[in-house]
Amino acid sequence: MLYSLILAGGKGTRLYPLSRGSNPKQFLKLTNNKSFLLNTVDRISPIVDKENIYIVTNKEYREKVIEELNDIKEDNIFTEPENKETATCIGLSAIKLLKKDKDAVMIVLPSDHYIGDEKSYLETLKQAVEIAERRRGIITLGISPTRPETGYGYIEMGERIIGNFASYRVARFTEKPNVEVAKDFLLKGTYLWNSGMFIFRADTILREIEKYLPKMYKSLMEIYKNIGEENEEDVITEQYRLIDGISIDFGVMQKTRKAYVIKGDFFWDDIGSFGALSRFLNKNGGNAVSHGVFLEECENCSVFGNENKLIIGFGIKDLVVVDAGDVLLVMDKNRDQEIKHLLNTIGKEDNLKDYL
Repeated sequence: MLYSLILAGGKGTRLYPLSRGSNPKQFLKLTNNKSFLLNTVDRISPIVDKENIYIVTNKEYREKVIEELNDIKEDNIFTEPENKETATCIGLSAIKLLKKDKDAVMIVLPSDHYIGDEKSYLETLKQAVEIAERRRGIITLGISPTRPETGYGYIEMGERIIGNFASYRVARFTEKPNVEVAKDFLLKGTYLWNSGMFIFRADTILREIEKYLPKMYKSLMEIYKNIGEENEEDVITEQYRLIDGISIDFGVMQKTRKAYVIKGDFFWDDIGSFGALSRFLNKNGGNAVSHGVFLEECENCSVFGNENKLIIGFGIKDLVVVDAGDVLLVMDKNRDQEIKHLLNTIGKEDNLKDYL
C-alpha cells in the first residue's frame, strides 16, 4: 500500500527570526493562508488517503502538529525523542510502517516546500512509485536548475531508463557547491537540484541502511522488536542515544547503487532562506518588499515588515531586513546561508537566549 511520510521536526533556523525554536517554519503561513505543513498534507492527499499520511516530528512539536492537522489521526504522528537527522527519522518511520504492512511504499516529503503545478507534481510521484515497485529502487525528484544556486544539493543524471517520464540512474550527488561549481553545473545541463523528496519501499530503504549504516540498523531492529509493546517508547529513547545522527543524503543516497532520479516538470522552491522567500514578495524597483515598507534609492534589498510599523529604507544596497517584532535582523544579502552560525554565537550569550 502507498503511504506518505512528512518530515516536520526541523527548526527552520535559516529563516530566523520569523522561524523560532518555539514556532518553526513548518507551522508558518508565508506563501498563502495555510501553514507549510498543512499545504504539504493537502497537496499529497489526492493520491494518498488521509489515513495513510504520517508525520514524523520531535516531542517538542507533537502537540503543535496535532493542533495543526486535526484530520490526521494521532497514531499517525511518529515522535522522535531527539533530533538525529533524516536517515534516523526515515528509518524509524520505515520500521513502523513495515510492521504494519510488509509491502509499504513510502513517499517521503519535507514539510516546507512550495510546489507550483500540483497536477504535474502528482503525476511525477505516481511514476516514481511505479519505479520504486518495479526496480526496488530509491527514487528522488530532481528539478532543472534556473540559476547557480549554492543553497541546494545537486544530482548528476546518469543513464536514462525506459519510461514515460525523464527518469535516470543517479551518477552522483553533490552537496551544496560553491558558486563557481554551481555555474558549471548549470552550463553542463546534466545536473538537477536535489529536492529532498524520496520514494521507496520500506524494506528497500531498510536494506540500504543495513548496508551503509549498520550501527543505526541494529538500533532500528531493536526498536522494531518492541513496536506495540508497553516499553516501546522507552526502547526508542534508549536506542536513539546510541545512534549517530546523519542525513539520508550523506548516509545512504551518496553511497547506494539503487538511486534513480526523475526530472520534475513543475515549479518547486525550497523556502529555506530569505533569498528564497524574497521570490514570493512584491517587487519594487529591483527590491523585494512586504507590506508596510517604503524604499527610496535602494538597490537589491529584501525587506520583511509587519503590520505594526512602517519600515523606511533610504540609500541602502544588498541588505535583508526582517522585522519579527521583538527581533530586528539586518544582514548582508549574500550571507543568508550563514544564519545557523550566527545563531550558534547568539546562543552562547545567556541574556539573548530568550530571543532564539
